[in-house]
Amino acid sequence: MLFYFYITSKKKLKQLSLITIIAFFTACLVYIQAPKTFSTFSTNKGPVAIYKGDVSRNNVALTFDISWGDENVVKVLDVLQNQGIKNATFFLSASWAERHPEIVETILKQGHEIGTLGYRYKSYTQLTQTEMQRDLNNSAEVFKRLGVKNVKLFRPPNGEYNKDVINLASRNNLSVIHWSVNTEDWRNPGTNQIFKKVKKDTDPGDIILLHASDSALQTPKAIPLIWSYLKSKGYKNVSVSEMISNTKTSTKIVN
Repeated sequence: MLFYFYITSKKKLKQLSLITIIAFFTACLVYIQAPKTFSTFSTNKGPVAIYKGDVSRNNVALTFDISWGDENVVKVLDVLQNQGIKNATFFLSASWAERHPEIVETILKQGHEIGTLGYRYKSYTQLTQTEMQRDLNNSAEVFKRLGVKNVKLFRPPNGEYNKDVINLASRNNLSVIHWSVNTEDWRNPGTNQIFKKVKKDTDPGDIILLHASDSALQTPKAIPLIWSYLKSKGYKNVSVSEMISNTKTSTKIVN
C-alpha cells in the first residue's frame, strides 16, 4: 500500500472532502494504467508522496536539477541573484557536486536550498537495494564533506522509481520531492514555450521543475519572464522545505 502526499490547510478540509473522494476513484483508475513510479515522503503512516504544497497559500517553489556541466548553472545563479530570488531549491547529483565544490558554495551563499539526486545520477529502478543504499551513502558523504548540512530532500534521477525505491527513501529519512509543473526546459523548446508552460500550469502550492545543467540552454533567459509573471500574480517563491513545513497534511491512499 502506497500513499500520495498532499499539503493543505485545515480550513480547506471540508471543501476538499468531496473532491478527495472523487479524486480517489479517479486516481485508482489512472494508477491501473500508469507506470509504477512514485514520488515519496516518509511519515508514520508509511511512504507518501509530495508533489504540491498548500493550495491556500500563494506560494510556489522553483526547483533546479543539476547533473552535469558547469556553465549554465553559473548563468542561472546570476539571473536568480539579479531577480532577487534567494530561496530556490537545487537538486544536485553528488558526483557533480564533488567536482564543483565552488559552485555548491555559491548556491549556499546565495541563500538557496540543496537536495540530492543521489550520487551517480542513474535510475534507481535499475539498481539493486544494495546499490541504491550505497549510492545514497556516497551522496551523504559528499555533501557532509562539502559542508552541506541536513540534506533531507531527495529527487530520484529522472523521476523514475518503484516501491523498492520508495521504501528505501523512507528508511533513510528522506523526503522525496516530485513536481506538479514540468517545464521540460531540458528539451530547449524555446524561451517563450518554457514561460508559457509555467503561465498555463502554475497554481498556488506548485513545485516547478527546471534544470540548470548545460543541456537546458534556454532556462536562464526564461527565468525573468517566469518570475515577472509569478510576481504579477502575487506568488511568493519559497524553498521546498518551507513549502512542506508547518502545514496541515492529508494523505490519499493508492492501493
